[in-house]
Amino acid sequence: MLVMAGTSLLENIDIGALSQEQQEKLRQFKIQTRIANEKYLRAHPEVEVLLSHFLRDVFLKRPADIREFAAEHFTDPDFPQKIQSELQHDDK
Repeated sequence: MLVMAGTSLLENIDIGALSQEQQEKLRQFKIQTRIANEKYLRAHPEVEVLLSHFLRDVFLKRPADIREFAAEHFTDPDFPQKIQSELQHDDK
């Protein structure tokens, strides 16, 4: 199955193939997953910093090989200090 950008596997499910009970369980599962994800992200603000830092570098440098760039980006020995610095800057 091909998943296009901006869609999830759950969005490609034929909802008509599910019973009313299954549809409600799926709806509740999606709600609970979103709540759990939001709680996790609020408890870990570094996730947003990690992603924004990476995306900013991608857009500024526009690497030809994104996988190699990502590997180098996240294995940079100075990376933890850079993220910590940004987290401290955001707290001010």
